[in-house]
Amino acid sequence: MEARSVRVPEERIRDNYAAALGLIRNAEAPDAAATGDGRPTGVARFISPVAPAPGAASAGRRSRVDLEAVLREDESDPLLPPERHAVLFEARRALAVGMAIGEMFVEPLSFLDLGDRNRKGTLHGADLDRFRMLVRAKALVSVFAAAAHMASVQTSGATGEPKSPGDIPLASTSDALGWFVHRLVTAVQGSRSEDLDGRIARVCADVMDAAEATAHSAMGQVLADFGAAAYAVEADSFHVHGFERPGARRRSSIDLQIRKPNEVVGNHIAKSQAMRLARMLTAYDFEARKNPFVELGGFLFTFIGDGNPGTGKTTLIQMTAGLIKEICDIAGYPFHYENFSIDQISEYQGKSGQNCRAFIDRVLDPRSIGFGTIDDVDMVAGKRDDQKASGGQQEVTAVLMEALSGPNTVVRGNCAFGMFSNHPEKVDDALRQRAGARWIVDGPQTREDYIDILHLLLGRNHSIPLGDHDLYAAQELKKMVAGRYQEYSRPREARLMDVWQRVTGGREPASLAEIGAYLHAIKEIEPRFTGRAIKNITDVIKYRAMDFDLPDEWFETPGPFLHQPYDVKLAMVSALRRPITVEMVLQEINRYAGSELRYSHRSDETAIAATVRDMRIREAAIERFKSEAGR
Repeated sequence: MEARSVRVPEERIRDNYAAALGLIRNAEAPDAAATGDGRPTGVARFISPVAPAPGAASAGRRSRVDLEAVLREDESDPLLPPERHAVLFEARRALAVGMAIGEMFVEPLSFLDLGDRNRKGTLHGADLDRFRMLVRAKALVSVFAAAAHMASVQTSGATGEPKSPGDIPLASTSDALGWFVHRLVTAVQGSRSEDLDGRIARVCADVMDAAEATAHSAMGQVLADFGAAAYAVEADSFHVHGFERPGARRRSSIDLQIRKPNEVVGNHIAKSQAMRLARMLTAYDFEARKNPFVELGGFLFTFIGDGNPGTGKTTLIQMTAGLIKEICDIAGYPFHYENFSIDQISEYQGKSGQNCRAFIDRVLDPRSIGFGTIDDVDMVAGKRDDQKASGGQQEVTAVLMEALSGPNTVVRGNCAFGMFSNHPEKVDDALRQRAGARWIVDGPQTREDYIDILHLLLGRNHSIPLGDHDLYAAQELKKMVAGRYQEYSRPREARLMDVWQRVTGGREPASLAEIGAYLHAIKEIEPRFTGRAIKNITDVIKYRAMDFDLPDEWFETPGPFLHQPYDVKLAMVSALRRPITVEMVLQEINRYAGSELRYSHRSDETAIAATVRDMRIREAAIERFKSEAGR
C-alpha cells in the first residue's frame, strides 16, 4: 500500500452488508433517475412507484426495484444460478465498500459534528452550506467507489457504446446508491447469463464517468481532499485513488519520441523556456505538495506556443517531455505526459467536456509530475461566438477556461499545460489570455540555423563535407537567448511601435508611472489588453527574475537538490534570484502586447474575409434567383 493510503477496515465494510442487501432488494430512486431517460425500466412487477415520505430528501414520485427478482429466470426455482447469484454477491460487496469509503472520506472533514448540529437545528449559514456540500460529496464518492468495485470484479470488458446514465441524485447516499442499483437492474434485465459481465461493466463505466463529470460542481473545494488520499480494501486488492478507474495503470513512461535539446534548431527563447520548465517542475516537493517557484513567483503553469506549420512545435513538445522525464527518472518521481487532441471530441452531449476534465485531472494529480499539451488548440476548443464550432468544442473551451484559471484552480507546482496552434487568432480570446506565457515558435532563422538543421536531418549516411561552419555554435542558448530578448527592447509590431513613439517620444520609460502610461495607451488601441494581460506579463517578468541556470550538479543525482526538504529547496532557489529591471519589464510588455496585436489583426482579417465571402455568395445567389425567375 502506498504512502497516504487509508486502509478500509473489513469490519466496517461488513457492518454495511445489511443496508447494502436492503438496497439490492428494495432500492428507491426518483422516477426521472430510474432509467436515466425518464422511461420505465420495463418489468412492472419488480418496480413500484411510491410517494416520498414526509421530509424525504428527494421530492416527486419514486420507484423501487428488486435486483434479485430481476436476475431470477425461473420463477419456480427459489435459488439463482451460480453466475447470477454472483452478481448479487458482488453488488452487496460493492455497495458496502462504497458506503464505507464515503463515510471515511467525510468523517475527517467535520461531517459528524456538522450532522449532529444539523439534527439539533443549530446549523446555519456557511456551516449549513458546508454540511450540504459534504452530504453531496459523500453520496458521490460512495456511488463512484461502488461502481469502481463492481467493475473491478467483472471478467470481461464493457460491451456496447458509452451512454449517459442521467443525473446522479445526491440528496443522500441512499438516493445515489439506489440510483446505481436501478442502473444495474436496467443492465441485467433480459440479459443472457454469458452477457452479464460485459453489460454490468458498461453500466459501471458509465456511472463512473457520470460521477467524475459531476464532481467539480457537487464537491467544490473538498474534491482536492478526495484526490489527495487513497483508500485500500486489502481483502479485494482494490484501491480508490480519486476518480482513477480500477485497473488503470498510471503512465510510467511516455508514448512519445524523445528529442534532445541539440536536435531542436532555432526557437532559442522557447527552447530555453522549455529547459527551465523541466527543472522548475521537478523542484516540486511531494511531501509538502509545494514548489519553491510557486512561492517565489514566476512558476509557468500555462503557456501557448504559436508558429507557422513546420516551425518545430511538435519537436519542442517532444524535447520538453523528454527533459522532464529524464530528471524524473533520476529522482525516482512518477511522470505523466498526456496530449488532448481532436479525437477526444465526442458527438455525445457532455462527453467532450468530461474527456477534457478527466485529462486535466490526470495531469493535475499531485502524486506525480505532470505535463499536459493541447496540440492544435484552435481545432480542439471552439470560440464561444463561433456558430460553426461544435457543442463538443464549446464544452472543451469551457472546461479549459475553468481549469486553467478559474475560481477553484490550485497551482501546486507539480504540472504545467501547454497549448499549441498554427492559428492562435482562432482561439477564444478569454482562453488564450489564460495562457500565462507566450512561446514564439519561429523555427530556424539564420544561415547558421539552416546549415545546422540540414546536417541534423541528413543523418550520417553521407560523406558530404561540412565546409566553413562551426556546427551547432548558433544553438548555444545563453548568447542567443540574450540576443533574442534584446530584440524586444523596442516593439516589433508596427501598431505597437506607433504607440511607443507617441507615449515615450523614443525615450525608454524609466519609472512605473511611465510604464503604466505605455500600458494604458496599448489598452486604447487593443480593448482585449485587460487586467489579465497585465497579470500574465508580470508573471513572465517574475519568471525572468528566476531566469537563471540551476546548477547541473543539482540534477545529476537526487541528493544535492531533488530529495532535499522543502525549506532547503526554497532557500537554495531563493539565493539565485535576480532583481527585476526596467529592461526586463519592457521586453516582456513588447513581447506579449505584440503577440496580442498580431492575433487580433489576424482574427479581424479572417472575420472580414469571411464576411466579404458571405456577401459575395449572397449577391451571386440573388443574381441567379433573378435570372431563373425571369425565365
